[in-house]
Amino acid sequence: MKEYTLDFLTTTAIKYGTRIFWTAVIVFVGLRVIRMVRTAAGQIMDRAGVEITLKKFLDMLLHAVLFGVMVFMAADQLGIKTTSFVAVIGTVTLAFSLAMQNTLSNFAGGTLILLLKPFKVGDYISTSAGEGTVETIGLVYTTLLTIDNRVITIPNSSVSSAPLTNLTRMGKRRLIINVGIGYSSDLLKAKNVLKQIFEENPYIMKDQDIQVIVDSLGDSSVNLSARGWVLCEDYWKTKWAITEEIKLTFDREGIEIPYQYMNVTLTKESQ
Repeated sequence: MKEYTLDFLTTTAIKYGTRIFWTAVIVFVGLRVIRMVRTAAGQIMDRAGVEITLKKFLDMLLHAVLFGVMVFMAADQLGIKTTSFVAVIGTVTLAFSLAMQNTLSNFAGGTLILLLKPFKVGDYISTSAGEGTVETIGLVYTTLLTIDNRVITIPNSSVSSAPLTNLTRMGKRRLIINVGIGYSSDLLKAKNVLKQIFEENPYIMKDQDIQVIVDSLGDSSVNLSARGWVLCEDYWKTKWAITEEIKLTFDREGIEIPYQYMNVTLTKESQ
């Protein structure tokens, strides 16, 4: 009886000892393989210019997947049935996906933005939700800062699925200022004044074409359009300065800017 018990204990110890040994080997090697794969993936993403937010997420996702594979391999080596665990994980994942459908949609949009890079932090963009300078690009939301210091937070699903305009992507931006003059005003004089204002402004790029054209003939005004190029960061201050200068110069030169007005005539009825 004692010999049988001793043989059973010896066999059991060898059996489970071997499993524990190989499990320890799997964990030991697995952790080092995970570290090597994460390092290599990080270097590849650095060379590809992946945004830091997306890089951190992908690194975390890669670590979770590889660690999960290692845990399942270790559990299988110990003789633990993993089929039930897979079923439970699948059910929880499905329930989570249904509950977080909108968030996952925003997350997918954020991933596309970070991968395709239609804009980056610091760009000035215009969307259906508003326009401003991109402050942050998260995995769920994109944040814009407007010129009057308001913060606009936009779900990434809206940003990635709707048209947007990147106004600073090209480094320079065309400044177009439209102004109407009266039909009795000197057209050529007004065009020369507008061109001179653009040429004298220090922020207008002198190596680019400056145009002053008759854009249309309105009901009460001849509509002129003056156009030049500025650096993106100089756009707003140039626009405001030139707009003010046009009004002051037209006043000095006697060039009329028509505006709508109403004449009211009062008549006194005879008794």
